[in-house]
Amino acid sequence: MFSSVWNFIKRHKRKFIFTGAVVGGVYVLGKYAQKKIKEIQEKEATEYMAQARRQFHFESNQRTCNMTVLSMLPPLREAIIAQLNSESLTDLLKTKPANKLDIWEDLKIISFTRTTVAVYSTCMLVVLLRVQLNIIGGYLYLDNSAGKSATAPLAPPDVQQQYLSSIQHLLGDGLTELMTVVKKAVQNSLGSISLKQTLSLLDLEQQLIWIRSEVEAASDHPLSWYMMADDENALANQACGLTENDVMTIRLLNETRDMLDSPDFPTVLNTCLNRGFSRLLDNLAEFFRPPPGDSTPSSTPDSLSAVRLPLAKIIPIINGQINCICSETPGHFLQDLLMNDQVKEFAANVYETFSTPQELQK
Repeated sequence: MFSSVWNFIKRHKRKFIFTGAVVGGVYVLGKYAQKKIKEIQEKEATEYMAQARRQFHFESNQRTCNMTVLSMLPPLREAIIAQLNSESLTDLLKTKPANKLDIWEDLKIISFTRTTVAVYSTCMLVVLLRVQLNIIGGYLYLDNSAGKSATAPLAPPDVQQQYLSSIQHLLGDGLTELMTVVKKAVQNSLGSISLKQTLSLLDLEQQLIWIRSEVEAASDHPLSWYMMADDENALANQACGLTENDVMTIRLLNETRDMLDSPDFPTVLNTCLNRGFSRLLDNLAEFFRPPPGDSTPSSTPDSLSAVRLPLAKIIPIINGQINCICSETPGHFLQDLLMNDQVKEFAANVYETFSTPQELQK
């Protein structure tokens, strides 16, 4: 019996060897496949966790952006009012001076100028802080990532403070320059209009369009010029005395300037300005409602020109809008800017750029 079995094996030796090789190969391949599948699953899980961690950090950073904007609005409002102080003129009018008409003319120009400047500067503040804090946020993410040496942070606290202090240009010299340009445009647009002349909401909209056109088209500089000082490379021109923190700050300022010079930035800023001036007109519309009992629907184009107010009555309405625009309480005006989809997308792109190691190596 054993001999017959042995003879059978000898006759079919090649088949047994081939079958064994196939079975063994399948087993080895199976083990290899299991190992590769496990490696792929572990890699996918690691990438998913890293992406989730970065998304969480990004969303947290956007909340920081929003809170920072809110904290900066009161000093922005104070800076505007300090240089365009209409309150002193209204107090003077209460004394019934002999040059009452001249004071009203000054009040007309100052009121429209400071409200227009408030819209411009608030939009600039929102977009500029989105750029700065997402550059910082991207570097902080890299600093906190696994494998990043803690001894060489990309954005140490002292550098962050020095870098973010550059926002003071928008609240200082940049704001003063912006006021000069806007005031000239307001004077050209409204200077010849009598205080007794009646205007509709559509008339006001047209005045704002003319003012914006002159400010944005006739200026010798792009709007980003009011947001960052020209001397961001001043430290680099010093022969000596540069610290490592100074070098890091210069890098951050140059990277910010690159973002402001990118094609996307003016598009996003213009979107904010369009929404900001639209919201301003919505606020003004509350004062141009048809009287009770009027049969004209308030939403029709005719209703926007049906109600007309003397310019003298419109001035106090315009003058008070700065409190709605630059309010530390997040009202409709600010929410429209912070929740804008293009602003969110732009912020995500900036963060993505500076939180990606490959971009850092470039």
